[in-house]
Parts: sequence; structure tokens; C-alpha cells
Amino acid sequence: MTDAEWMRHAIRLAQRAEAQGEVPVGALLVLNERCIAEGWNQPIQSDDPTAHAEIVTLRKAGRALHNYRLIDTTLYVTLEPCVMCMGAIAHARVKRLVFGAYDPKRGAVCHALQLSDAPFLNHRVEWSGGVLEADCAELLSDFFRARRR
Repeated sequence: MTDAEWMRHAIRLAQRAEAQGEVPVGALLVLNERCIAEGWNQPIQSDDPTAHAEIVTLRKAGRALHNYRLIDTTLYVTLEPCVMCMGAIAHARVKRLVFGAYDPKRGAVCHALQLSDAPFLNHRVEWSGGVLEADCAELLSDFFRARRR
């Protein structure tokens, strides 16, 4: 499957978050062209501030592979990860990150922080941003617009 096809799957996961009243962010982890874990934002529902889509997915993947090192995997997520999530992604040794919408205010890949290139991290994550960016951004802006009403 292509990056865009995997991102469409992540968008469907983000819609699950939205249906539960969560900020619509979805993520999935792929190894050898197979989805091994998926998740969506759940901090409100789970009373867990760390339950971002990426963290939920990484936890499930670690259990599925019986290893916290997620070597040779690709993480797809609908929004540029925050600092917490980027730290976890690097620590898990995810090989590649693909995200949809950029987050200029809180993004920790290439915006507010550039953790993908941080010299103090002992693992470099390859990344691509802007995959189905308009679709991912629209999902978020529609959600927040509806919340403001």
C-alpha cells in the first residue's frame, strides 16, 4: 500500500476518536506492509494524559511484537507528533514517521521543536509530512469549529 492509502486508514481511526468526543487524531504502525497496531486519541475517555494516538499505537505494537523496540516499522499519524510522542517514537526506534497535517504551534518534528534532528537523541527517525494534509487538517479544523459553537 502507498503512504496515502495508509493515511486514509489513519483518518478513519481519527474519526473514531471524534465519535468519542476526542480530538480526531489517528495512528497506525506498519511492519512488512502489514498493520500491526492502531489507535486514536483517548485521553478524555481513559483519564490518561498520555493516551495520544501515537502512544496508544506504540503500546499495542510493543505487546504485539513482545518488544519495546519497534525496529523497521513505519508510523502513520494524521497530525505532526508532539514532544511526548516524538520522544516515544525515537525511544521505540521507529524507522519512519509519516504524518498528515503539520502542527506549527506544538509539532515536535519540524515546527515548535525539531526532535527528528535533535543531537541528544540516539536514534534518528526518517519522516515525511503533508500526506493527505488537507484531509487531515480539515478533520481537525471541523472538530474545533464545532466545539466552539
